[in-house]
Amino acid sequence: MRTTLTIEDDVAAELERLRRTRDASLKEVVNEALRRGVREMAAPPKKSTPFRTKSFDCGRLLIDNIDNVWEVLDQIEDDKFR
Repeated sequence: MRTTLTIEDDVAAELERLRRTRDASLKEVVNEALRRGVREMAAPPKKSTPFRTKSFDCGRLLIDNIDNVWEVLDQIEDDKFR
């Protein structure tokens, strides 16, 4: 089948890079890209597993309030934190 496509510049550049790398014709590269893309688009969406973060007990918090950054920095520079 013959058809006319308007390919955006970034896609055309990537296709040309692949064509040179594989030493293939533009037709072969475009057809392979379309086959892979159509196959991926037609496939059912992959189920994602929710991301879980493990929690750890780090002990007692050494700084009471972290709202004032300058105060926290003063406390950190104190001798008891060294």
